[in-house]
Order: sequence, then structure tokens, then C-alpha cells
Amino acid sequence: MTNSGNQKKILIVDDEEDMREILSDKFLTCGFSVVLAKDGEEGLRMALESHPLVILLDIAMPKMDGLQMLEKLRHDEWGNNVPVVLLTNISDMQKIDEAQKLGIQEYMLKAEWKMAQIVDRVKEIINK
Repeated sequence: MTNSGNQKKILIVDDEEDMREILSDKFLTCGFSVVLAKDGEEGLRMALESHPLVILLDIAMPKMDGLQMLEKLRHDEWGNNVPVVLLTNISDMQKIDEAQKLGIQEYMLKAEWKMAQIVDRVKEIINK
């Protein structure tokens, strides 16, 4: 599945419904197509089905956490190359190091970034 025209598709994987909604609204307003998932299991399935340009991924989630999802994603030919932005409240350096070894594009602490900055960063990653 490819992105047609200006529909830049992103996947937001976060167990916090409010966070998913706020991010989704912001990206939709900025002309993105958005796919949402509430846990790593659903996120992995949605990623492999919809092939987004970028994945925003939380770490702490039910069923399958973000690191488990990322590890499984990297075993897929397409999933091995998709840019993943870790967007989380977790500042555990061990988990961040683990994510970096799995090839994340960026680590962003939710509390330190405004929604507009997150959108701008995703645009930069897509335009690389």
C-alpha cells in the first residue's frame, strides 16, 4: 500500500486514549493520514498492514510493550526500515539504549515536546 498524493500516513501506538486523540487531531489538521493502535500487538499488525511513513511509539503499553513491538517489527523486511519515533514518558536509559540498538529514529519525552514540535519533527524525518 502506498501513500497517494499528500496523504502522508503515520501510525500512532499509545495506550493513552487522550494522547492518541490529541496527536491524531494535530496530525490530521496538518494534512496527514493517521492510523491508531492502543497496544503493541495492535500496533504491529497495523504497521505491517498499512505501511505508514513513520511510527510514533510509546514504551509502556498492555499486551505487548513498545520495545517488544519494535523488535518484532525489525524482523519484517519492510518493518526493518520504517522510521520509528519513541514518544514516551519513560526516561529509563536502559530501555532507551535498547530501543536505539533496535534502530529508532528519535527519542522524545512527551512532557518536553509540544504537539506542533512533534509534527515538525515527523515532517523532517519524512523529508529526509
